[in-house]
Amino acid sequence: MRIFVTGGAGYIGSHTCVELLNNNYEIVVIDNFSNSKRDVIDKIKEITKKDFVFYEGDVTDKALLSKIFKENKIDAVIHFAGFKAVGESVSKPLMYYHNNLESTINLLEVMNEFDVKKIAFSSSATVYGKPDSLPIKEDFKLSTTNPYGTTKLMIEMILNDLYKSDNEWSIAILRYFNPIGAHESGLIGENPNDIPNNLMPYIMKVAVGELDHLNIFGNDYDTHDGTGVRDYIHVVDLAKGHIKAIEKVLKSTGCDTYNLGTGTGYSVLDIVKAFESVNNVKIPYEIVGRRPGDIDACYADPTKSLKLLGFKATKNLEDMCKDSYNFVRRSKHE
Repeated sequence: MRIFVTGGAGYIGSHTCVELLNNNYEIVVIDNFSNSKRDVIDKIKEITKKDFVFYEGDVTDKALLSKIFKENKIDAVIHFAGFKAVGESVSKPLMYYHNNLESTINLLEVMNEFDVKKIAFSSSATVYGKPDSLPIKEDFKLSTTNPYGTTKLMIEMILNDLYKSDNEWSIAILRYFNPIGAHESGLIGENPNDIPNNLMPYIMKVAVGELDHLNIFGNDYDTHDGTGVRDYIHVVDLAKGHIKAIEKVLKSTGCDTYNLGTGTGYSVLDIVKAFESVNNVKIPYEIVGRRPGDIDACYADPTKSLKLLGFKATKNLEDMCKDSYNFVRRSKHE
């Protein structure tokens, strides 16, 4: 089986490529390196000892997509490619709507043309907005607080409408919670080209001395220690969730949505303390004001993914902290 992976050099994409190759899938990968590094392609090959077809380019380039589908017999698609910084989406909404929606529509049109109607889509827990209760189930009402989240929700709507129009489609919409960690080899991990938006890359920069302290945004939330609580999932577990999703779409039709999380909420301070303890390193921090739009707590009910996909996260917070630090230290020495 040959899987086309868009955004395959990115953080989650690269780890999923490794798991696909380890599970004996063939892969065809596209990435434009707008938020990833070129050497990741070689590192995926180094980890798996397997080769694959790679195209440098943009998913908004419909002619290139047609060329890829002509040159390769594709069985299914995993669609990661898209802009993903919440803050940037607020300041540059048109860029986000143009890129994320046009790339997806182009991809779906080309898939339709070549009769490849099986896709796993990279969505996000941001589509739940501020949930009324916890844990979050897939049938909760949906709302968004920023253009990035809105593009994810719009694409979910497009996919649902596409299935309604043609029941031959098989679609898995995967709502990620908060991926952290890195591959245990230390070769690939989260390494954004721009200013990190997420907690763990910030902790990393403090751990290796690039920043002198971590800013914690608010300690007056309604949580056990006042700092925001999130469902952190190891990126390798998340990648394995995509394998389960692809297995499902390859053998069935339908359009279904799955939470990919652990079902456990950890606060910002829980993460900081675990990181310090596991890696024997001090992370100085300062409490600053809340960020607009941040919510008290957010964690998944992962029951549906377990029941219908057979997916369960197995790595713990210590694994996430250890593997993250291993990756950043190895990167510093390259």
